[in-house]
This record gives sequence, C-alpha cells and structure tokens, in this order.
Amino acid sequence: MTPETTRATQTAGVAYAGAAYLLWGVLPLYFLLLVPTGPWEVVAWRVLLSFVFCLLLLTVTRGWAPFGVILRQPKLLGWTALAGLLIYINWQVFLIGTLSGNVVETSLGYFINPITTVLLGVFVLKESIRKLQWAAIAIAAIAVVVIVVAYGDFPWIALSLTASFGVYGLIKKKIGPAVDAVSGLTLESFWLIPIAVVQLIVVASTPAGITMGGHGWVPVMQFVIGVAVLHEPMPPERWAGFVIVWIAIGVFVVDLLIAGRRGRRIARTDLV
Repeated sequence: MTPETTRATQTAGVAYAGAAYLLWGVLPLYFLLLVPTGPWEVVAWRVLLSFVFCLLLLTVTRGWAPFGVILRQPKLLGWTALAGLLIYINWQVFLIGTLSGNVVETSLGYFINPITTVLLGVFVLKESIRKLQWAAIAIAAIAVVVIVVAYGDFPWIALSLTASFGVYGLIKKKIGPAVDAVSGLTLESFWLIPIAVVQLIVVASTPAGITMGGHGWVPVMQFVIGVAVLHEPMPPERWAGFVIVWIAIGVFVVDLLIAGRRGRRIARTDLV
C-alpha cells in the first residue's frame, strides 16, 4: 500500500467517523420526537428493521457469498451472538437514558469510553500503557467518585453504556476482518430478533399498546443538547464530575499526541 493510498484511507476513515458521530450526537432529539413510543418499543423496531435493511444491503452489495462462509464457522457465530447481546444492552440503556431525561448521563458514558477501552486492553489483552494513560484513568475514576458521593447519584446509565460498548469493541477486535461490517450487523440483528419480538408482545399488552406506526462531536453534542435544549439539572457537584472527566480526556489526548509525534520521529529516522 502506497503512502498516498494510506493517507486517502485515513482521510476517508476520519470522514466516516465524523459523520457517524454527528448523527449519533443528534439522535436524542430524534428519539424524543417519537414520544409516546417508549424505549423498549424503539429498540425492538430498530432490531427488526435493521435486519431487513441488512438483508437488502447484502443483496445490493453481493455480500451473500462471504456471509455464507461466516455461517459455516460456529465460533464466529458465537462471537457475533455475544456482540449482538452487548450492543442490544447499549442500545436499550441509551434509549432508556434518553427518554427518561438523562441525556447528560448518556454523554458521560461515551466521554469515559476511551478510558474504558484502554483498561480492557490492559486487563484483557495484557497490553502495556504509558504513565499519562494511567493518570487519565485515575482522574476518570475520581470523577465517578465525585458524581456518586457529591451528587449523590450512582451513574448506572453511564457505566452500563461504557462497559457494554467497550466489551463490544473488544469482541469486534477479536473477530477482526473475518466478519465484514454488513455481515456482522446482519448476524447481530438476527440473534436479537427473539428479544425484539418478545418486547413488542409485552408492549402490545400494556394499556398504551404499540405506538410506532399506530399513530400519526457525539458525547459533546449529547451533553449540550441535554443541558441547553432539554434543560436537564446540572448542579455544581455534577459539573465538578464532568470537569474532572474532561481533564482525564485531555490527559489522554495529550498522551496520544506525544506518542504519535514520537512514532513519526522514529519512522523518519528509519527512513534515513
């Protein structure tokens, strides 16, 4: 792969990631427009419609052949089932948080997600990390303690989001290129169909019934929407917790910049 191809791939990756984060950042507003549709019904429909969309996408992209190869590997199927369960937990907790007036806390979960990923790398993949990364982890831990003790509210939504998404990413890394993106999403959605069907049956039995169709920077954006648009409470204790989290992220970013500069310097030395 030439340097030009590598740069083009990296640029495209940044653009795709930016678009995904932008979309994810404004999703709370979209889900609020779906009220009175509740979080359990939204996630159930998301699973079912995602599966239908993936089937169409496999047809359009001619992805049935590689999909068939994956189906003949039980170990890969098991990993995709586990990945599906984790992303279901992430979706469900995110919707519950969004539709129960806790958008700010969902943003906290995604703020600390990079640090969770580093921790999983250390304790699961046995990777070594630098001193600044340990400092960022310690600062983030202090932030959680501040929110729990000073604010008096255990951030279960934030911690559930970061844990489920962090382990999901770990599984996707383990699977690697053996499962392409479309096939992976198809299988993850497929395994969740029974859960989605049960949820719709339960929702239909409630007084409200089925409502959908029956009636006419990601965490940064979620945080701003929660505070400025939805006017969720932000007492000083909660601000303190978030500020400490942002400091931890700042330390983490500084470490990445230093490591990247050191890597480029070593690469230039090797070329000489």
